[in-house]
Amino acid sequence: MKKVILLFVLATLLVAGCGLNSEEGSGSSSADKANSSNVLRIGAQPYPLYASIYVAKEKGYLDEELKKVGATYEWTDFKSGPLVNEAVASGHDDIGFMADMPAILAKSSGQDIQIIADVAYGEKALALLAGPGSDIVSAGQLKGKKVAYGKGTYAQHLLALLLEKENLTFNDIQSVNIPAGDIPAALESGQIDAAVIWEPFISQLVASGKAKVIADGTGIKRGNLVTYAVKKYAEENPQIIAAYIKACQRASDYIKSNPKEAAELIAKDMKVDPLILEDTFKNLHYDQALTTEDVNEIKKVKDYLLQQKLIQNDIDMDSFINLEYLKEAGIGDK
Repeated sequence: MKKVILLFVLATLLVAGCGLNSEEGSGSSSADKANSSNVLRIGAQPYPLYASIYVAKEKGYLDEELKKVGATYEWTDFKSGPLVNEAVASGHDDIGFMADMPAILAKSSGQDIQIIADVAYGEKALALLAGPGSDIVSAGQLKGKKVAYGKGTYAQHLLALLLEKENLTFNDIQSVNIPAGDIPAALESGQIDAAVIWEPFISQLVASGKAKVIADGTGIKRGNLVTYAVKKYAEENPQIIAAYIKACQRASDYIKSNPKEAAELIAKDMKVDPLILEDTFKNLHYDQALTTEDVNEIKKVKDYLLQQKLIQNDIDMDSFINLEYLKEAGIGDK
Protein backbone atom coordinates (compact mmCIF):
# COMPACT_ATOMS: atom_id res chain seq x y z
CA MET A 1 0.00 0.00 0.00
CA LYS A 2 2.75 2.46 1.00
CA LYS A 3 4.75 1.70 -2.14
CA VAL A 4 1.67 2.25 -4.28
CA ILE A 5 1.04 5.67 -2.69
CA LEU A 6 4.65 6.70 -3.17
CA LEU A 7 4.67 5.62 -6.80
CA PHE A 8 1.43 7.52 -7.40
CA VAL A 9 2.78 10.72 -5.91
CA LEU A 10 6.05 10.56 -7.81
CA ALA A 11 4.32 9.73 -11.09
CA THR A 12 1.92 12.64 -10.63
CA LEU A 13 4.76 15.03 -9.96
CA LEU A 14 6.60 13.89 -13.06
CA VAL A 15 3.86 13.76 -15.66
CA ALA A 16 0.98 16.03 -14.60
CA GLY A 17 1.94 19.06 -16.62
CA CYS A 18 -1.19 19.77 -18.64
CA GLY A 19 -4.52 21.52 -18.21
CA LEU A 20 -3.33 25.01 -17.21
CA ASN A 21 -4.64 28.47 -17.94
CA SER A 22 -2.18 31.35 -17.77
CA GLU A 23 -2.69 34.97 -16.85
CA GLU A 24 0.15 37.46 -16.80
CA GLY A 25 0.65 40.31 -14.34
CA SER A 26 1.13 43.85 -15.61
CA GLY A 27 4.30 44.42 -17.62
CA SER A 28 5.16 40.71 -17.73
CA SER A 29 6.32 38.63 -20.67
CA SER A 30 5.81 35.05 -21.83
CA ALA A 31 6.01 32.49 -19.01
CA ASP A 32 7.73 30.03 -21.32
CA LYS A 33 10.91 32.02 -21.73
CA ALA A 34 13.82 32.04 -19.28
CA ASN A 35 12.94 34.09 -16.22
CA SER A 36 14.48 37.51 -15.66
CA SER A 37 15.33 38.56 -12.13
CA ASN A 38 12.65 41.27 -11.98
CA VAL A 39 9.75 38.93 -12.83
CA LEU A 40 8.11 36.70 -10.23
CA ARG A 41 6.33 33.73 -11.84
CA ILE A 42 3.48 32.52 -9.65
CA GLY A 43 1.90 29.06 -9.89
CA ALA A 44 -1.61 29.42 -8.45
CA GLN A 45 -4.61 27.26 -7.50
CA PRO A 46 -8.13 28.77 -7.54
CA TYR A 47 -9.34 27.39 -4.21
CA PRO A 48 -10.73 29.48 -1.30
CA LEU A 49 -7.91 28.03 0.79
CA TYR A 50 -5.66 30.48 -1.06
CA ALA A 51 -8.13 33.36 -1.20
CA SER A 52 -5.68 35.91 0.17
CA ILE A 53 -3.36 35.54 -2.81
CA TYR A 54 -6.22 36.02 -5.26
CA VAL A 55 -7.37 39.07 -3.32
CA ALA A 56 -3.80 40.41 -3.55
CA LYS A 57 -4.01 40.05 -7.33
CA GLU A 58 -7.51 41.49 -7.77
CA LYS A 59 -6.97 44.43 -5.38
CA GLY A 60 -3.73 45.33 -7.16
CA TYR A 61 -1.60 44.73 -4.06
CA LEU A 62 0.79 42.49 -5.98
CA ASP A 63 1.30 45.14 -8.65
CA GLU A 64 1.81 47.86 -6.05
CA GLU A 65 4.27 46.04 -3.78
CA LEU A 66 6.31 44.54 -6.62
CA LYS A 67 6.48 47.90 -8.40
CA LYS A 68 8.15 49.35 -5.29
CA VAL A 69 11.10 47.00 -5.86
CA GLY A 70 11.10 47.34 -9.66
CA ALA A 71 9.44 44.00 -10.35
CA THR A 72 6.37 42.54 -12.05
CA TYR A 73 4.72 39.12 -11.97
CA GLU A 74 3.37 36.37 -14.20
CA TRP A 75 0.39 34.32 -13.06
CA THR A 76 -0.63 30.78 -14.05
CA ASP A 77 -3.68 28.96 -12.69
CA PHE A 78 -3.39 25.21 -12.15
CA LYS A 79 -6.01 22.68 -11.13
CA SER A 80 -4.03 21.03 -8.32
CA GLY A 81 -0.94 21.13 -6.12
CA PRO A 82 0.89 18.39 -8.08
CA LEU A 83 0.56 20.49 -11.23
CA VAL A 84 2.11 23.45 -9.41
CA ASN A 85 4.92 21.17 -8.23
CA GLU A 86 5.53 20.07 -11.81
CA ALA A 87 5.58 23.68 -13.05
CA VAL A 88 8.13 24.69 -10.44
CA ALA A 89 10.22 21.56 -11.02
CA SER A 90 10.30 22.22 -14.77
CA GLY A 91 11.46 25.82 -14.30
CA HIS A 92 8.14 27.32 -15.42
CA ASP A 93 7.40 29.06 -12.08
CA ASP A 94 9.35 30.54 -9.16
CA ILE A 95 6.76 30.32 -6.43
CA GLY A 96 3.76 28.15 -5.55
CA PHE A 97 1.33 27.60 -2.71
CA MET A 98 -0.30 24.43 -1.45
CA ALA A 99 -1.08 22.34 1.61
CA ASP A 100 1.69 21.23 3.96
CA MET A 101 1.92 17.60 2.81
CA PRO A 102 2.33 18.10 -0.98
CA ALA A 103 4.87 20.86 -0.29
CA ILE A 104 6.98 18.43 1.72
CA LEU A 105 6.57 15.76 -0.96
CA ALA A 106 7.83 18.27 -3.52
CA LYS A 107 10.93 18.89 -1.42
CA SER A 108 11.50 15.15 -0.96
CA SER A 109 11.32 14.61 -4.72
CA GLY A 110 14.47 16.69 -5.10
CA GLN A 111 13.13 20.17 -5.73
CA ASP A 112 15.43 22.85 -4.31
CA ILE A 113 12.68 24.88 -2.66
CA GLN A 114 11.99 26.59 0.66
CA ILE A 115 8.79 27.37 2.52
CA ILE A 116 8.82 31.17 2.81
CA ALA A 117 5.42 31.97 4.35
CA ASP A 118 2.10 30.60 5.47
CA VAL A 119 -1.05 31.34 3.46
CA ALA A 120 -3.67 30.21 5.97
CA TYR A 121 -4.59 27.48 8.38
CA GLY A 122 -7.96 26.06 9.29
CA GLU A 123 -8.81 23.03 11.38
CA LYS A 124 -12.40 23.10 10.08
CA ALA A 125 -11.37 23.65 6.45
CA LEU A 126 -10.58 19.93 6.10
CA ALA A 127 -13.15 17.35 7.11
CA LEU A 128 -14.48 13.80 6.98
CA LEU A 129 -17.92 13.79 5.34
CA ALA A 130 -20.66 11.21 4.86
CA GLY A 131 -24.04 11.31 3.13
CA PRO A 132 -26.84 13.04 5.07
CA GLY A 133 -28.66 9.76 5.66
CA SER A 134 -25.56 7.75 6.54
CA ASP A 135 -25.41 5.90 9.85
CA ILE A 136 -21.72 6.85 10.16
CA VAL A 137 -21.30 9.27 13.04
CA SER A 138 -17.63 8.75 13.90
CA ALA A 139 -14.35 7.73 12.29
CA GLY A 140 -14.53 4.52 14.32
CA GLN A 141 -17.31 3.33 12.01
CA LEU A 142 -15.16 3.52 8.88
CA LYS A 143 -13.89 -0.04 9.20
CA GLY A 144 -14.65 -1.87 5.96
CA LYS A 145 -16.12 1.27 4.38
CA LYS A 146 -15.22 2.88 1.05
CA VAL A 147 -13.49 6.13 1.95
CA ALA A 148 -12.37 8.60 -0.72
CA TYR A 149 -9.43 10.99 -0.42
CA GLY A 150 -6.69 12.29 -2.65
CA LYS A 151 -3.48 10.35 -2.12
CA GLY A 152 -0.58 12.69 -1.51
CA THR A 153 -2.90 15.46 -0.27
CA TYR A 154 -3.27 16.77 3.25
CA ALA A 155 -6.66 15.04 3.36
CA GLN A 156 -4.77 11.75 3.53
CA HIS A 157 -2.93 12.95 6.62
CA LEU A 158 -6.13 13.99 8.41
CA LEU A 159 -7.68 10.61 7.65
CA ALA A 160 -4.59 8.85 9.04
CA LEU A 161 -4.89 10.85 12.27
CA LEU A 162 -8.63 10.17 12.59
CA LEU A 163 -8.10 6.45 12.03
CA GLU A 164 -5.24 6.36 14.51
CA LYS A 165 -7.49 7.83 17.22
CA GLU A 166 -9.83 4.88 16.67
CA ASN A 167 -6.98 2.31 16.63
CA LEU A 168 -7.54 1.79 12.91
CA THR A 169 -5.23 2.01 9.88
CA PHE A 170 -5.67 2.31 6.13
CA ASN A 171 -5.70 -1.49 6.01
CA ASP A 172 -9.05 -1.38 7.82
CA ILE A 173 -10.80 0.69 5.14
CA GLN A 174 -11.32 0.52 1.39
CA SER A 175 -9.32 3.45 0.06
CA VAL A 176 -10.75 5.18 -3.01
CA ASN A 177 -8.43 7.61 -4.76
CA ILE A 178 -10.41 10.14 -6.80
CA PRO A 179 -9.96 13.86 -7.51
CA ALA A 180 -11.60 16.26 -5.05
CA GLY A 181 -13.94 17.55 -7.76
CA ASP A 182 -15.36 14.05 -8.30
CA ILE A 183 -16.02 13.33 -4.63
CA PRO A 184 -19.40 15.14 -4.33
CA ALA A 185 -20.96 13.07 -7.13
CA ALA A 186 -19.47 9.84 -5.79
CA LEU A 187 -20.81 10.59 -2.33
CA GLU A 188 -24.28 11.50 -3.59
CA SER A 189 -24.52 8.39 -5.80
CA GLY A 190 -23.44 6.06 -3.01
CA GLN A 191 -20.27 4.91 -4.77
CA ILE A 192 -18.40 5.77 -1.58
CA ASP A 193 -19.42 5.74 2.07
CA ALA A 194 -17.36 8.71 3.22
CA ALA A 195 -14.71 11.14 2.06
CA VAL A 196 -12.09 13.52 3.39
CA ILE A 197 -12.14 16.79 1.51
CA TRP A 198 -11.43 20.50 1.89
CA GLU A 199 -13.14 23.83 1.31
CA PRO A 200 -15.17 24.97 -0.57
CA PHE A 201 -16.55 21.45 -1.04
CA ILE A 202 -17.36 21.14 2.68
CA SER A 203 -19.48 24.29 2.78
CA GLN A 204 -21.11 23.56 -0.58
CA LEU A 205 -22.11 20.00 0.31
CA VAL A 206 -23.33 20.83 3.81
CA ALA A 207 -25.27 23.93 2.66
CA SER A 208 -27.01 21.92 -0.08
CA GLY A 209 -27.89 19.11 2.33
CA LYS A 210 -25.85 16.56 0.38
CA ALA A 211 -23.43 15.70 3.19
CA LYS A 212 -22.78 15.99 6.89
CA VAL A 213 -19.53 16.56 8.73
CA ILE A 214 -18.42 13.55 10.77
CA ALA A 215 -15.15 15.05 12.01
CA ASP A 216 -12.77 17.83 11.06
CA GLY A 217 -9.24 18.78 12.02
CA THR A 218 -10.16 20.46 15.30
CA GLY A 219 -7.55 19.50 17.86
CA ILE A 220 -5.99 17.04 15.41
CA LYS A 221 -4.60 18.85 12.37
CA ARG A 222 -3.99 22.58 12.02
CA GLY A 223 -4.23 22.35 8.24
CA ASN A 224 -1.48 24.69 7.12
CA LEU A 225 -1.42 26.03 3.58
CA VAL A 226 2.04 27.35 2.71
CA THR A 227 3.93 29.30 0.07
CA TYR A 228 7.23 27.93 -1.20
CA ALA A 229 9.79 29.45 -3.54
CA VAL A 230 12.67 28.14 -5.60
CA LYS A 231 15.64 28.59 -3.29
CA LYS A 232 17.98 30.08 -5.89
CA TYR A 233 15.40 32.61 -7.06
CA ALA A 234 14.54 33.65 -3.49
CA GLU A 235 18.18 34.04 -2.46
CA GLU A 236 18.89 36.18 -5.51
CA ASN A 237 15.70 38.26 -5.13
CA PRO A 238 14.91 38.65 -1.42
CA GLN A 239 13.24 42.02 -1.94
CA ILE A 240 10.84 40.56 -4.50
CA ILE A 241 9.91 37.70 -2.18
CA ALA A 242 9.38 40.18 0.68
CA ALA A 243 7.22 42.36 -1.58
CA TYR A 244 5.09 39.34 -2.50
CA ILE A 245 4.62 38.50 1.19
CA LYS A 246 3.65 42.11 2.00
CA ALA A 247 1.03 42.09 -0.76
CA CYS A 248 -0.47 38.84 0.48
CA GLN A 249 -0.53 40.08 4.07
CA ARG A 250 -2.42 43.19 2.98
CA ALA A 251 -4.92 40.86 1.31
CA SER A 252 -5.17 38.66 4.40
CA ASP A 253 -6.02 41.71 6.48
CA TYR A 254 -8.58 42.81 3.88
CA ILE A 255 -10.39 39.46 4.09
CA LYS A 256 -10.60 39.76 7.87
CA SER A 257 -12.05 43.27 7.80
CA ASN A 258 -14.12 42.99 4.58
CA PRO A 259 -15.17 39.34 4.12
CA LYS A 260 -18.26 40.12 2.02
CA GLU A 261 -16.39 42.41 -0.36
CA ALA A 262 -13.46 39.98 -0.58
CA ALA A 263 -15.81 37.11 -1.43
CA GLU A 264 -17.50 39.10 -4.18
CA LEU A 265 -14.09 40.18 -5.52
CA ILE A 266 -12.74 36.68 -6.14
CA ALA A 267 -15.90 34.58 -6.55
CA LYS A 268 -15.37 34.47 -10.32
CA ASP A 269 -11.83 33.13 -9.87
CA MET A 270 -13.01 30.45 -7.44
CA LYS A 271 -16.19 29.66 -9.41
CA VAL A 272 -17.96 29.65 -6.06
CA ASP A 273 -21.09 31.50 -4.94
CA PRO A 274 -20.01 34.58 -2.91
CA LEU A 275 -22.21 33.52 0.03
CA ILE A 276 -20.58 30.08 0.14
CA LEU A 277 -17.20 31.77 -0.12
CA GLU A 278 -18.01 33.93 2.90
CA ASP A 279 -18.86 30.76 4.83
CA THR A 280 -15.52 29.20 3.93
CA PHE A 281 -13.70 32.30 5.20
CA LYS A 282 -15.08 31.50 8.66
CA ASN A 283 -13.19 28.19 8.60
CA LEU A 284 -9.83 29.70 7.68
CA HIS A 285 -7.38 32.06 9.33
CA TYR A 286 -5.47 33.96 6.65
CA ASP A 287 -2.01 35.16 7.70
CA GLN A 288 1.43 35.03 6.12
CA ALA A 289 3.21 34.64 9.44
CA LEU A 290 4.68 31.26 10.33
CA THR A 291 4.25 30.98 14.07
CA THR A 292 6.06 28.48 16.27
CA GLU A 293 2.85 26.44 16.30
CA ASP A 294 2.67 26.50 12.50
CA VAL A 295 6.28 25.35 12.16
CA ASN A 296 5.83 22.55 14.68
CA GLU A 297 2.70 21.33 12.90
CA ILE A 298 4.45 21.26 9.53
CA LYS A 299 7.29 19.28 11.07
CA LYS A 300 4.78 16.72 12.35
CA VAL A 301 3.57 16.18 8.79
CA LYS A 302 7.14 15.45 7.70
CA ASP A 303 7.47 12.96 10.58
CA TYR A 304 4.30 11.19 9.45
CA LEU A 305 5.56 10.91 5.86
CA LEU A 306 8.88 9.55 7.06
CA GLN A 307 7.30 7.04 9.46
CA GLN A 308 4.99 5.76 6.73
CA LYS A 309 7.91 5.58 4.29
CA LEU A 310 6.09 7.93 1.93
CA ILE A 311 9.40 9.79 1.76
CA GLN A 312 12.64 7.86 1.86
CA ASN A 313 15.04 10.42 3.34
CA ASP A 314 14.72 12.83 6.23
CA ILE A 315 14.39 16.55 5.49
CA ASP A 316 16.14 19.31 7.42
CA MET A 317 13.00 21.27 8.24
CA ASP A 318 14.89 24.13 9.86
CA SER A 319 16.47 24.98 6.51
CA PHE A 320 13.39 24.02 4.47
CA ILE A 321 11.27 26.52 6.43
CA ASN A 322 13.04 29.86 5.97
CA LEU A 323 11.68 32.67 8.15
CA GLU A 324 14.12 35.31 6.89
CA TYR A 325 11.83 36.55 4.11
CA LEU A 326 9.01 37.13 6.60
CA LYS A 327 11.41 39.21 8.68
CA GLU A 328 12.41 41.11 5.54
CA ALA A 329 8.71 41.84 5.02
CA GLY A 330 8.32 42.99 8.61
CA ILE A 331 6.16 40.03 9.61
CA GLY A 332 7.18 38.03 12.66
CA ASP A 333 5.89 35.23 14.88
CA LYS A 334 2.54 36.57 16.07
